Formats: sequence, C-alpha cells, structure tokens
Amino acid sequence: MTRNPALAAESKGLGLLVAASLLWSSSGIFIKVLSLSAFQISFHRSLVAAAAIVLFQTLRGRPWSLPRDPLSIGGSLVYAFVLVGFVSATKLTTAANAIFLQYAAPIYLLFLEPLVFRKPFQARDSLAVAACVGGMALFFAGHLERGGLLGNALALLSGLLLALFSLLLKWKRVKAPDHDPIGMVILGNLFTAAVCLPFVAPRFAVGGREALVLLYLGAFQLGLAYMLFNAGMRYLSATAALITCMLEAVFNPVWVFLGIGERPAPQALAGGTIILAVILWYNLRKAPVPGPVD
Repeated sequence: MTRNPALAAESKGLGLLVAASLLWSSSGIFIKVLSLSAFQISFHRSLVAAAAIVLFQTLRGRPWSLPRDPLSIGGSLVYAFVLVGFVSATKLTTAANAIFLQYAAPIYLLFLEPLVFRKPFQARDSLAVAACVGGMALFFAGHLERGGLLGNALALLSGLLLALFSLLLKWKRVKAPDHDPIGMVILGNLFTAAVCLPFVAPRFAVGGREALVLLYLGAFQLGLAYMLFNAGMRYLSATAALITCMLEAVFNPVWVFLGIGERPAPQALAGGTIILAVILWYNLRKAPVPGPVD
C-alpha cells in the first residue's frame, strides 16, 4: 500500500503542533506557584529558553544563527511582545480572559493570511474558527470578567501579535524553504529578557523551588514548545496551525486538575469537547496538498 507523502507530511505537522500545545498549556499551573512578577518570570523564562534552544539545536546537529535581516528582527520583536504581553495579561486579568482573548489570533489570520499569500479565502477556516471560539466561550463561561481593562487589552494585543508572528514565520518558510527560521525565536527570547531586565535588576536571585519551575518553563514549556511550533509551521498554513493550537485551552484545565485537583465545570467539559471535535473535523477533512505548505 502506497503511503500518501502529502498526508504523511500534514500528519507530522499536526503531531508537532499538538505537542507544542500540550507544553504551552502547562504554563498556568506552574506560574501559579511562582511569587514573582510578570517581568521576573518573563526574564528568567526567556533567558533559559534561548539557551535551551541553542543547546537542543547543537545536540541535534542542526545549524542556527541569529537573524540580521529587518523582517526577521521585526519578527523577533513581535515574538518578545507576545510573551511579555501574555504573562502581563495573566497577572492583570483572569487566566481565562488572557487565554480567551489571545486566541482571537486565528480570527485575524482568516483575513491576513489570504491577503499576504494571495490565496483564496477558505470558508471552512471561518467555520472552524467560529466553532472553536464558541467552544471557548462555553469553556470559560462564568469565568470571563469585565474587569482588568489593561490586562484584557494586553491579551487582545498579544493575540494580534501572535497572528503576526505566525505569518512572519510562514513568510520566512516560503521565501527561504531551506533555512530554519528558529533564529527568530532565539533572538526573540533575548529581546524579551532585555525588555524585562530593568524591572528585574533589584532581584536577580531566585529560590531553589522557583529556579526549578523557571527551568522547566524556559527549557520545555517555552523553548521546546516553540521549536515544535516552528517545525510544524512547515507543513501547515498559519491559520490551520493556530486553529490546532487552540488545544492549549483544552489541555490547560487538565494540568490544573492533575496538579491541584480542581475539577472543570460541566460547561467547560462541553466546550472542550466542541473544540476537540472541531479540530478533528477540520484536520481530517482537509484536502491533502502536494508536500509541505512552503
């Protein structure tokens, strides 16, 4: 039986993005145990992430370099503000608000990606995004709040910048398919640490328990997760990638349940089921393309 190369490539991309979502979703439960400010968490986490990605790339024998072209540097700055914006939003508003508003990103991509790559608008993308947003609304019913205006604004901005960063990663894949744009992520983490440095200077040292949590958050929850995301973007469109990454919202309460025994409400289970069903429908019904979407 002949294996379809396009379908195999797409499946590989989906697997990478599911793994990235699983790692991203663990941030909430671990950040909860840290008595550090958003800037302190972002500084240490990104510094560890940059070092971890360099180490992972070296161990895999994969080349890496810090980008010098304006587009990549701009993408790295966008990435930095995604990270700082989301952590700050989580501190200033509820975690539910922060996640829900950040994952407005696929909505922006519905209009931006066809425009940037001159591709036809896909009605099925609209259906998938609308259904996932509806599932998230049900998922977080009773937990979304009006308060925390600055936190909500930062979460919305973080979502817009996440959409833009995803487009820039895809753009680099299209323009230079043989060049791994992971350098954008490394430089973005260094930019994040630099932005946060003035707010961290009074307290560089952290305790042993905090250091272990930050080591996990930097090396795996952020560093490895974005490596997986970057690799998965080779095989899927930016919109398809972020629709799949909505799984982060489903996995998040699983970590909380396993960590502190907090049981999700019935409507949350229903919302999570909707999101899972939509993502399965979206990806299983997707027409195979000839090779990676580059």
